Amino acid sequence: MIIVLTIALAGCFTLLGLAKVAGAAGMPARAAHVGFSSAAYRRIGALELLAAVGLLLGLVEVRIGLAAAVGLVLLMTGACVTHLRNGDGPREIAPAAVMTAALISYLGLIAAAIG
Repeated sequence: MIIVLTIALAGCFTLLGLAKVAGAAGMPARAAHVGFSSAAYRRIGALELLAAVGLLLGLVEVRIGLAAAVGLVLLMTGACVTHLRNGDGPREIAPAAVMTAALISYLGLIAAAIG
């Protein structure tokens, strides 16, 4: 179960990160909508890509995966707060909230496995 969740999370954050870094269609508008510059949004995408690699490395060294997941929880919590401050509704907040829940599940599984 941990392997499947790790790969799914790494895949999601790889796609999200690549879209932000590449400035894919809609991303500059999303950045502007929440008050970020395109450069800041690209940096967030780079963090997502690095964390995706960290999650995969966590399959070999658990501490790296834990650190990556904690970083992503903080990043996704920030995304939720940003959407709330912007007055966005559930549809805009849901992706970050769902990813946060999946990351917390990942952390719980890891804690149970090593604990």
